[in-house]
Amino acid sequence: MSKPAAHTVEHPAALLAFVFACRPEVKRTTVRQWLKYGLIHVNGRSVTRSNHPLQTGDVVSFRAKGEVRGAELLPSGMTVVFEDASLIVIEKPENLLSMGSATERDKTAYAFLTDYVRRGNPQSPERVWIVHRLDRETSGLMVFAKTEAAKCALQAEWYKTEKRYLAVVEGQPPADHGVLRSHLDESSPFKVYSAPPSERTRHAVTRYRVMKRRATRALVELTPETGRRNQIRVHLADADCPIVGDQKYEARTNPARRLGLHAESLQFTHPLSGELLRFQSPLPQDLARLL
Repeated sequence: MSKPAAHTVEHPAALLAFVFACRPEVKRTTVRQWLKYGLIHVNGRSVTRSNHPLQTGDVVSFRAKGEVRGAELLPSGMTVVFEDASLIVIEKPENLLSMGSATERDKTAYAFLTDYVRRGNPQSPERVWIVHRLDRETSGLMVFAKTEAAKCALQAEWYKTEKRYLAVVEGQPPADHGVLRSHLDESSPFKVYSAPPSERTRHAVTRYRVMKRRATRALVELTPETGRRNQIRVHLADADCPIVGDQKYEARTNPARRLGLHAESLQFTHPLSGELLRFQSPLPQDLARLL
């Protein structure tokens, strides 16, 4: 693909519709490929979401396919939402480890992203650093650093990051909104549980808001104020509304054949520029159908 001129947005629109309109000579399937492989930029940043909202004054540009950093190396369901010289924001699919374990080293978000930045060349010195983790069973937004300095800066300020999750739960939460609190014992590698305060426990706080109620399920938005392992899963189970598919924490149903938890939103400060970054990921269709 040759590199065309940039286009300035005159009226608010969704990205894909705008590109269709301003590049009518290009086949729609080709435009979708440009989008999939990160060839379309908005204000200088790669965007892969077709419904990305464009505002008046935004500049949409395109880059040559040879410049794309190995997006074809990523597994199905894993996409790059944002990338610059300091960091990468991805959408992780469910049932993919964030990083290697004793039994799995290769099929992880970390390993796939390492291949991505190296463009498949194992001799390349390029690499990524893990900033935080998502449970294997959880889908949604994750941040990786592209330099060690960026990793240290992000982790030092990570407690300030605003993280929101969406969960499809069994039964009904106790109120339309509230706060779930307990002391969590994380000493077992297999399961976290609430326990009386002791030297082995850490205080955990999760704010929640019910978004939808159905007869046997609800959609809940969750904002963890602390970052304990399995915190959201334990707190919802303690409230007698475990996440669907979470047999580890007493769920009785598994209608989507996956854990009904999705990392929906991240807001944090860029480690280099100081810019406030916001990212959102909609609830996956297999979970949305349950409601």
